[in-house]
Amino acid sequence: MALGENNTVYVGNRREKRLYILEDRNQDYKVDRKYALNFGFQSPPNGVAYRDGSLYVGEIGRILRFDDVQLGLNRSVQPVVVTDDLPSDAWHGWKVIRFGPDGKLYIPVGAPCNVCVKRDPRYASMMRMNPDGTELEIFAKGIRNSVGYDWDPRTDELWFTDNGRDMLGDDLPPDELNHAPRLGMHFGFPYCHGDGVADPRFGADRPCSDFTLAAQSLGAHVASLGMRFYRGSMFPAEYRNQIFIAEHGSWNRSKKIGYRITLVRLEDNKPVSYEEFATGWRQGESVWGRPVDVLNMPDGSLLVSDDYAGAVYRITYSEK
Repeated sequence: MALGENNTVYVGNRREKRLYILEDRNQDYKVDRKYALNFGFQSPPNGVAYRDGSLYVGEIGRILRFDDVQLGLNRSVQPVVVTDDLPSDAWHGWKVIRFGPDGKLYIPVGAPCNVCVKRDPRYASMMRMNPDGTELEIFAKGIRNSVGYDWDPRTDELWFTDNGRDMLGDDLPPDELNHAPRLGMHFGFPYCHGDGVADPRFGADRPCSDFTLAAQSLGAHVASLGMRFYRGSMFPAEYRNQIFIAEHGSWNRSKKIGYRITLVRLEDNKPVSYEEFATGWRQGESVWGRPVDVLNMPDGSLLVSDDYAGAVYRITYSEK
């Protein structure tokens, strides 16, 4: 999800070749109009980012830019191709895009496998480029499949989630919350996972001591996706500048886990707790929803998207 002008929310889509626009015309934080843009995308437009009146859209193999979106979007609008110099593998290929405080557009490129080594250095990385597509570079390596990231508003340092590999049992390896304060860090994939779990296939090639380990281990197979630092003032002060994570939920575990919003609390730039914040999408082994992303709204409420129920929820706080 991305927030535009006048509380307009743009919602990406991984199932269909369309994206959704949610308009709040009277500024009451309720959707007054919902419509879809059926542009004729090459692949489902999963990633969306808004900047200076333009909507950037991430397909699997390219990034598009729609200008002057406050005037409306329809099929006659012709986007600019910002870059098509991206891997186009469907496996972990969804491009979740966001602008950083440095003004650059960040683009995770997942590994096209469960666990593997590829010669192309763009795989299993976090990339970034200028808004016009120039100076595309690798910011960080060793990232299996990041689908959520944000910058600490106090330090402008990057934090991101990463989905751990499969087929090592119910409880290994953990998903990860990682901290990347500078360019050039390596977070271990495929040699090392979580807080120091050597990969049974590739771990003998390089020790975990070569890499930056997870700042916080998350649940194994929770499928940690979107994350945001809470920047609002509606919630109690203890939540400000803490991290909310959307956990999509497991698919290959004997007992389901995830399907929730979790909270990671930080002190002195380090995680000190990992706890549940919003639950209920999973009832035992039955599931009716799967959180995908979280988004701060100007009034301090928190939006949660759900691709299983096809919904966007708004979480508010009141002392009453």
